[in-house]
Amino acid sequence: MPDLGALSAISDAIESGRGLPEVVRAAARALDASLILIDRSSAVLAVAVRSTADERMLMRDAEGVETHELRVGDAVVGRLRLRARGGSPPAPLLRIATTLIAGEVERVRAPDRASEAAQAAFLAALFERKVTDRGDILARASELGADLGDGGGVVVVRAHHFAPADDDWRARVLAAAERAARAGAPGALAAVIEDHVAVLLPTAQDTGLRRVADGIARELHASVHGFTFALGHSRIAQDPVDLYRAGNEALLAANVATASGDEVAMLAFEDTGAYRLLLPAMSEDPAELQRFYAETVAPLAAYDEQYETDLVQTLETFLEADGNVAGTAARLYTHRHTVRYRLERVKDLTSLDVASTDGREKLGLGLKAMRVLGIAAPRGPASEAGAGGGRVKRELKDR
Repeated sequence: MPDLGALSAISDAIESGRGLPEVVRAAARALDASLILIDRSSAVLAVAVRSTADERMLMRDAEGVETHELRVGDAVVGRLRLRARGGSPPAPLLRIATTLIAGEVERVRAPDRASEAAQAAFLAALFERKVTDRGDILARASELGADLGDGGGVVVVRAHHFAPADDDWRARVLAAAERAARAGAPGALAAVIEDHVAVLLPTAQDTGLRRVADGIARELHASVHGFTFALGHSRIAQDPVDLYRAGNEALLAANVATASGDEVAMLAFEDTGAYRLLLPAMSEDPAELQRFYAETVAPLAAYDEQYETDLVQTLETFLEADGNVAGTAARLYTHRHTVRYRLERVKDLTSLDVASTDGREKLGLGLKAMRVLGIAAPRGPASEAGAGGGRVKRELKDR
């Protein structure tokens, strides 16, 4: 049977409105355990431990530490890390205690979630041009604490996990980006939009935008592990009506930055080179850009995915080497004959010959379309970490 006295202490802490720290301390006494309460973005909400050593063990999931999901309905609202001081707490007592804590987390954090939802709705409407009147933009931003009277800029973050990730990783990425953004630009707004995080910064200075973007990159690298990050930032939009354009610029830059393969890659829209010419197509007619990609590089990407070859990478390296086979072979750590064979496969699959100017131009634009659309190039064994020069030789497989 549950210890009714222990449960009463938890209930008293909730009913008296003493806050999550006191609720968790009451639960720690009831369960005879050390506890750390973490929200869905991995922020620590409350700690009830006997020593700093005890806290360190809980934070690094040492032996004997249990993690219990806190749910309200189907939604995970947080996690409770527990290290029993004696025997394991009785299951009925643990279940009731975690249910009570979950309910309190939901109540306390509800305003934050409402703010998150409002920010997401506003940013989506702004970038999709569903709100275009200057007065409406300024008024809605002001309600959320952002002054866009002098314009602003946008940072987009794309995260790619190379290690197993839990279902709440987007919330962790969002929380880290928002934390860094508001430290450098009070009033910054952030939200997960489709498959990326968008951050709107109320600043009229390009130097300020770059500084905050750098801060976001540092915070992501320091606090969110198991991911690579690609960040892009826009130019300053002096008129709030032009912020939708800034959103597209930042997204294009982030998509192009993804191709670098760096752990944390950041690119300004001004530095995207010829990719900038494709911004109108990405913004106004992405279907046409998708069709062009489908007619050029998509067959190569599909072939690479199916057969674990490196046609896309070989083509891209060949174009970067100004059409020099020997230079391509040297960069890929492979044989010239292998490069020629792969380029013949490119011709077979696309009907475009890299030996002709027209073929190279179309394939080069197809690669740019792939980047602008945010389509990641296939990563086969030739890109495995630890291989010579970052790549492994595969002549026999490709012959």
